[in-house]
Amino acid sequence: MSRKKLTYLQYSDRSGDRLAETDFGTSVTPAAYKIMPYDNLYIRVLTPDPQYSELFNANVGTGTITQESAGLSGYSVDLDGNIEIPYVGKVKVAGKTLSEVKVELDSIFKNYVADGAITIRLVNNAISIIGEVNSPGRYVLFKDRINIFEALSMASDLSVYSDRQKIQLIRPSPYGPVVKEFSLADRSILNSEYFYIMPNDIIYAMPLQGRSFVTNTAIYTLFLSTITTALVVISYIQRF
Repeated sequence: MSRKKLTYLQYSDRSGDRLAETDFGTSVTPAAYKIMPYDNLYIRVLTPDPQYSELFNANVGTGTITQESAGLSGYSVDLDGNIEIPYVGKVKVAGKTLSEVKVELDSIFKNYVADGAITIRLVNNAISIIGEVNSPGRYVLFKDRINIFEALSMASDLSVYSDRQKIQLIRPSPYGPVVKEFSLADRSILNSEYFYIMPNDIIYAMPLQGRSFVTNTAIYTLFLSTITTALVVISYIQRF
């Protein structure tokens, strides 16, 4: 396999293979994630009086907050884009960023508690990486912003059988999944809106066209080897 097929960011467009300088001044600023139905939000209200805090917070114990416990104590966004908070009622959150929801909740809780502080985060903050990578799986994000290369590093990079010129990203949207195909050999990905990964994204590393041939060749080799061994054994038995 040629080195060219394994190299990232080789050129600035598909018209040639020459390395070129990328205009980073036109790079895309990563957009903030906007909440969608079926998301799960961890919301914690802290006040000087623990009794008031308990009115709005589910009991998750006194231990360390984990991904699982945050999910159990989180607020699920319903199909209409609302969460329902005890003593407050329904609050519209879909289509808003976490920062926008925090500002709105700060305003709402001022009517109930004084000197309250609100913590909010997305519980389902994870991505899935599948296909020709060394460690496919679902990965939790611990940063607000990661790019496509950081994401692939979580899966121990692409395998040698991955087509670096055909990576697909499946991104949920309010109107259904959006599929984007791009090349990691093309430097223009640095200026793409899909350079930065969003929660719930699925990255699919497509195989090279010759991948099936390599797999089939291995199967055929094993099959022929088995037949050859059987013929040798039968020939040996017939001699006696």
